[in-house]
Amino acid sequence: MNNRIRVARAEVRMTQQELAERCGVSRQTINAIESGKFVPSTLLALKIARTFGKPVEAVFELEEGD
Repeated sequence: MNNRIRVARAEVRMTQQELAERCGVSRQTINAIESGKFVPSTLLALKIARTFGKPVEAVFELEEGD
């Protein structure tokens, strides 16, 4: 799964820590999702997208073969 979290954060000048606090997870979790090492739960993906005011499809994208 690809994601655009880093880009979305940059657009609103938000740190990983700020996003983590808003979503109720650790900064390390946000870092792992951004780097593609961890796939978030549906609930967390929705929280992240809502934080940016975007639909989930604007933040997360399935890769070929997913």
